Amino acid sequence: MTKVPVVTIDGPSGTGKGTIAALVAQRLGWHTLDSGALYRVLGLAAGRAGVDLDDGEAVAEIAAALPLDFAGGRVLLAGEDITDAIRAESAGMAASRVAVHGPVRAALLDWQRAAARAPGLVADGRDMGTVVFPDAQVKVFLTASAEERARRRHKQLKGKGTDASLADLLKDIQARDERDRNRAVAPLRAAPGALELDTTALSIEEVGDLVLAAVRRGAPDLVG
Repeated sequence: MTKVPVVTIDGPSGTGKGTIAALVAQRLGWHTLDSGALYRVLGLAAGRAGVDLDDGEAVAEIAAALPLDFAGGRVLLAGEDITDAIRAESAGMAASRVAVHGPVRAALLDWQRAAARAPGLVADGRDMGTVVFPDAQVKVFLTASAEERARRRHKQLKGKGTDASLADLLKDIQARDERDRNRAVAPLRAAPGALELDTTALSIEEVGDLVLAAVRRGAPDLVG
């Protein structure tokens, strides 16, 4: 059972989960868990170790001893700052590949649940409300069209000075959606009772307000 208040925000890549989770957590004064970053780090670490990303048992061994630390908004792997490295498209695709393995997800489950610390946690990912925190007080599932998500990613990459093909980004997003929704373990889906929000035509502020309103409705005692 969850011992501290938890809000989960799930959904496919590019729906704004991380941004919304950070916004809501900041307004509530709570902690955050970016589970997607965890799988990105694992994909990067496994690749660097020369492990086949399709070998679930081998990747799970890497996961069980992952020298990972989140400090000051940065992501450290064995002391190396990999914050920017895990945001590359290749890292996202690697994350999707390693995330399909049951042993990998089992190896990371306790690590994720340990992130629930007082006064509360806002956790974002793909199975936060269905598997990791099934007893969370408030659950949200964000969606957006694949075209809009590709456009957002294209804009983000251009802002960083990275060239990217919009058509290729769309193809990658669709492939990742297919893999995430059809994996045998913890497939991407909305948790029962979750608030489902289509963010295609909404601003970050609008989505944040809707999520906070859901928190106030679903667990008014948590926010005062």
